[in-house]
Amino acid sequence: MKIPKLFNKYWISIIVLFVLLAFVDQYNFRAHYKLMKELRSLKTQKAFFLGEIEKDSTDFQSLFGSEENLEKFAREKYKMKKPNEDIFLILEE
Repeated sequence: MKIPKLFNKYWISIIVLFVLLAFVDQYNFRAHYKLMKELRSLKTQKAFFLGEIEKDSTDFQSLFGSEENLEKFAREKYKMKKPNEDIFLILEE
């Protein structure tokens, strides 16, 4: 029974290739870890923004769903008034 040599040309080639892929390559272990961390962060942001879009969509529907809500929003947020009205703002310091 012949015992294979540990350091023949095939094993050395495999070890060199592994080292190149693991540590020198563009997508090595460290870069792969950073990309996975960024992916988790982006997924979290995506979930947040989808929730914000859903909330804003319901606000939009309720705002433009009736004329009363739209008028209330314009008066409160942008201090709009009808032509025959006067508005008095009370500012607290």
